[in-house]
Amino acid sequence: MYLNVAEIESAISSLHAVHPGATEVLTPPHPTHEGRTARLLRIGARPADDVDGILVLGGVHGREWAPPDALVSLAADLLEAHSLGTGLGYGSTSYTAAQVGHVIDSLNLFLYPCVNPDGRAFSQTANAMWRKNRRPAPAGHGSPSCAGVDLNRNFDFLWDHTAKFAPDADVHTSDNPCDPQTYRGPSAASEPETRNVVWALDTHPRIRWLVDVHSAVPVILHNWGSDRNQSTSPTDNFRNPALDAIRGRKDDDIGEFIPHQDLKTAAELAERMNDAVRGVRGVDYGFESAYGLYPTSGTSDDYAYSRHFTTPAATKTLGYTIECGTSFQPPYQEAEHVIREVSAALLALALDVR
Repeated sequence: MYLNVAEIESAISSLHAVHPGATEVLTPPHPTHEGRTARLLRIGARPADDVDGILVLGGVHGREWAPPDALVSLAADLLEAHSLGTGLGYGSTSYTAAQVGHVIDSLNLFLYPCVNPDGRAFSQTANAMWRKNRRPAPAGHGSPSCAGVDLNRNFDFLWDHTAKFAPDADVHTSDNPCDPQTYRGPSAASEPETRNVVWALDTHPRIRWLVDVHSAVPVILHNWGSDRNQSTSPTDNFRNPALDAIRGRKDDDIGEFIPHQDLKTAAELAERMNDAVRGVRGVDYGFESAYGLYPTSGTSDDYAYSRHFTTPAATKTLGYTIECGTSFQPPYQEAEHVIREVSAALLALALDVR
């Protein structure tokens, strides 16, 4: 059975109680529209800002039930293996006790299993296909679909897609409050859930990688999602207003600048995660830049990576999205396989980052 919101929070408390020396519970500052507070679990033997970190998000979209369970399961597996001095195995993808110890002792994993608890609760009790958060509908909009914001279109990266992209770019977002899927919100970072992710990045400047776990495609995505990647023209970038009328079109000569070494690293780490997934039961997720799936704005992974361009003192944080499995709410027997795939991928990343 999938965990509900209360069970996720209980699991975080229990894991910390059993493993106090290797965990810390972090409480973000912004309650949701329905008054919920969903916490993070930091896994690592050293203080939060002594070593580099990976921030892993789950449950950004309410209807995607497997990712929160995957993050709780990974935490339980990793902490138990560390406590017992054993390794971990997911199919033919395996990690030794020494590798488990390396993750705990030389890195911090910031696991945020349920970013959108209101959306998950609504999906599990009222409307299974609910994607957004539960922001109240604007005045005069009575349709049930007019409630909520797509949190993964609400981050402050090219948020205003109508002004920042070509009209024919087919950006998968919406400025219509009654769009049932991809309404971007009334302003960038308008939502408390979005601001909690920003808080985590601001509060822990040694977070150098962000992974947002979603379902279902499957695929592993890396930056950028706004346009095709290019490493030859630094001025062709998201801060250049001259590109606002043409950004996002396929098959033109314009692309989003990413330094060659960053692109190489991003692709290599994505490939390593995909190799780990394949070892679980032979499923090949594949990997590509997020733009290869479809053009997006306001996403968590691009926001995380964009921060060091807009604020030079900010940490460079490579962003990833893991789209896991092939359905939003698979039968739990299938979800357990997906959970193992996600766990294998995240541990591969943790062992391969530099």
